[in-house]
Amino acid sequence: MRLTIERMRTLVLATGGLLVLALAAFLVLARWKSHFILREIPKHLGADIQQEANGVTYTQSHGGHTLFKIHASKVVQLKKGGRAILHDVQIELYGDDGKRVDRIAGNEFEYDQKDGIAKAAGPVEITLMRPVEGPAGAPKVVPDRTSRTTALANAARTASEGEIHVKTSGLVFDQKSGLATTSERVEFDITQGNGSSVGATFDSDKGELILDHAVELDVHRGPERVLLRARHAEFERDNLLCHMDGAEGSFREGQVTAGHADILFRPDGSAASLEAKEGLSLTSATAAHIAAPRGNLDFGERNQPRHGRLEGGATLDSIRNGRHVHGAAPSADLAFDSQGLLQHAHLERGVTMASDETALAQNGETLKVSRDWRSPLADVAFRNVRKGQVELASVTGSGGVVISTQSQRGNGPVLPSRMSADQVTAEFGHQQVLTSAVGNGHASMEQTTSSGAKQTTTGNRIEAILASDWAQAANRAPGSAGARGGEQIQSATVEGNVVLTQQPAPKAGSVPQPPLRATAGRAVYEGAGEWVHLLANPRVDSGALQLTADKLDVSQNSGDAFAHGNVKATWTGSAPNAHAPGAGVTPGIAMGGQGPAHVIAAEAQLHQATGEATFLGHARLWQQANSISAPVIVLNRIRQTLVAHSANGSDPVRVVMLSAGGLKGGKGGVSSTPDAPGANHGNPSVVRVRGGDLKYSEAERKAVLRGGSAGNVIAETGAATVTSKEVELLLLPPGNHAGTDGGAAQVDRVTATGQVMVSSQGRRGTGDRLVYSSETDEYVLTGTPANPPTMTDPTKGTVSGASLIFNSRDDSVSIEGGGRKTSTETVAPK
Repeated sequence: MRLTIERMRTLVLATGGLLVLALAAFLVLARWKSHFILREIPKHLGADIQQEANGVTYTQSHGGHTLFKIHASKVVQLKKGGRAILHDVQIELYGDDGKRVDRIAGNEFEYDQKDGIAKAAGPVEITLMRPVEGPAGAPKVVPDRTSRTTALANAARTASEGEIHVKTSGLVFDQKSGLATTSERVEFDITQGNGSSVGATFDSDKGELILDHAVELDVHRGPERVLLRARHAEFERDNLLCHMDGAEGSFREGQVTAGHADILFRPDGSAASLEAKEGLSLTSATAAHIAAPRGNLDFGERNQPRHGRLEGGATLDSIRNGRHVHGAAPSADLAFDSQGLLQHAHLERGVTMASDETALAQNGETLKVSRDWRSPLADVAFRNVRKGQVELASVTGSGGVVISTQSQRGNGPVLPSRMSADQVTAEFGHQQVLTSAVGNGHASMEQTTSSGAKQTTTGNRIEAILASDWAQAANRAPGSAGARGGEQIQSATVEGNVVLTQQPAPKAGSVPQPPLRATAGRAVYEGAGEWVHLLANPRVDSGALQLTADKLDVSQNSGDAFAHGNVKATWTGSAPNAHAPGAGVTPGIAMGGQGPAHVIAAEAQLHQATGEATFLGHARLWQQANSISAPVIVLNRIRQTLVAHSANGSDPVRVVMLSAGGLKGGKGGVSSTPDAPGANHGNPSVVRVRGGDLKYSEAERKAVLRGGSAGNVIAETGAATVTSKEVELLLLPPGNHAGTDGGAAQVDRVTATGQVMVSSQGRRGTGDRLVYSSETDEYVLTGTPANPPTMTDPTKGTVSGASLIFNSRDDSVSIEGGGRKTSTETVAPK
């Protein structure tokens, strides 16, 4: 969008020059009325009848100042009609200050004394001296012939340095009305060029000059040529005001037009102001176009524009390098630098700007971006790129700015984005490419990623840095941030009260995922990896999980989040499915409990597509009285599972849970006698298990631990320690279970398999499988026919059978096998 406001100045200067030419020519005729009446010439010759005289010279002065001098080689007084004819007329006119000498020459002038009309028969040539500093000795008085000759010589030499020549014919002057007219062609010849018009009228009484039509001026400013035209022009001499209709100017780098223009001049001939009506239009060679129904310009003493205003609906259009820009505002104030180049524009009362850009990638794929700017106010700054041309440097909008963008790669979907703030400043680089945008106050940025996810970021301030090479942005891979749907954003920073919301793209046949919401004091967008880095107390809420950390990284494309340092999370349960009738929040999946589960870890990963939350580095999870600690803990919201594992045997997975039977103090067969063997005095019984990995399923209410890197699984109940290859914990089903005696998160059964070894109160048993029931507090140890279970008692020795049943309530051991049932009661030493 390159503007050539300098050309508007050229139009004003050249037009003023043309009008001064015509005015000067007709001022000669006006002086005929005021100071020189042709019928008096014969009286000075001493005759009132027809006669001829050769070499007549007439000089008229006033107040010691020479007004004009007329010389005719021959004067003929006609007897009939009271007419006089002058031949080979030379007229010299002096300016009021004696510094200007103008000349007019014609082969023949005819004067009708009765009607007071003078006609030039044939062509008339006028030589005008432009208003420049004249000789100090310009003639004011005529003391002697030598001084008068010297003064005239100096005036002639000064005039020849800037002479203006005018040619016309058919000139008619009406002494009674003071009108001088011609319907013939008027030609002007000046140092910078030449001009013409057809028909002219000058009213010497009113000081008005009218150029009828076809006004043209062809001038040169250095190597540049400027062609000016006007349909009609009028000049008020006393007010120094020019009115032009259908004015237009053409030059090498553009064109300017005005339906009607009023130009006010200073006494020295410089333009003071220009007011355009009925449409003002400026077009540059770079396809930049400015238009408004009304406009005005103020000029400095050197004819350079200083201030301007466009009203009635100003528009700006530019097409360059595949980029089309259109702007509009009801009014615009313009400011120019000392050289007369456009420097600043203030737009108000509702500003709109739209741009369309198209780039071609190396693979032939097109990249299209359309932007729309709306703000109550806007300030536009321009910079000088070359002589007489400026280009857009920045745009600052205030009062609430909204920038909407639509981008499309090839035949892909149209992806929208939106930026808004109380104030936005957009910076433009070479060739008016948008390089950055800064929004302050209630700043917001909305966008749709290439995966279809919708993301909104708000804060106190947003600063976005865009790619300086538009074609390079088009050549980026579709998966990169700079190429997502055509956005050129390389990086962006959001400061103060940052809130990020991301809604994953819906997938056919799947339940809609809950939105991800994050808050922070600062957010940094990284274009290369499509990441948002949240800093300063960041927090993420994915519907079922709230998480805080020192730093959070969120993928703009997938919605995945990665937390680093001092991770703290709370799992509240599955988010409700808003589309399912009667849907509500389901219980948490941590370990079957009803309340929230809490997690701490060094790092965490949240995957939106899979619904997984992975906690790394000394991770610990607890829910009510149950807890899990492991190097890695994974929660899956969609599958309702929990997985923990360890790659180091010295740092195993540890599980601590309450047993359903441990809360039945004094009931259900547990001895109420303090000294009874196995009495727990009503304290909760805790199940502790450690192993290499763990998997829990909420649907099955079952947790399975395997030896893995730890080799074996060790389970500790209230009365026994069990070592095996695998341990299965079965929780009570959801429900009240008769009050606090049977909570949903309590272990109902423990099953150990694979090389089982159990130790309890001095006894030691081995077998292939052991089942512990919290309801009965019984341990059932079984084996295989080839390797039956055995138990060794320090006092009773070793027993074996198909199954061994140990009851922790009364320390009894039952042996079953061979179709017989044997019961043994053993009391171990304290």
